[in-house]
Amino acid sequence: MCEIYSGAEPELFELKTRSIRIDGVVTSIRLEAVFWHLLEQIAAEADLTLGTFMTRIHREVVARRGEPGNFTSLLRVACTTHLNQGQRLQLPSETVVTQ
Repeated sequence: MCEIYSGAEPELFELKTRSIRIDGVVTSIRLEAVFWHLLEQIAAEADLTLGTFMTRIHREVVARRGEPGNFTSLLRVACTTHLNQGQRLQLPSETVVTQ
């Protein structure tokens, strides 16, 4: 069962660091190669450059909740949301185990 995951090409999970300009500020973002590919795909589908897409998502988050605590995690979640065709994923309720 796990072969589909364990057999992933090493190039997909290789960490890549890129310098991106968000609202005029250059920042370094480190993500796995597969996430960079997905972000480029999402931006292209929206007819945006990667920098413009990332600026927009950052601005939207700041407007909704204030400064994002972990922008790279937000980008990973954006990619998984895209792969799930926009469906909002719900975390299961925590199960409390009593003894």
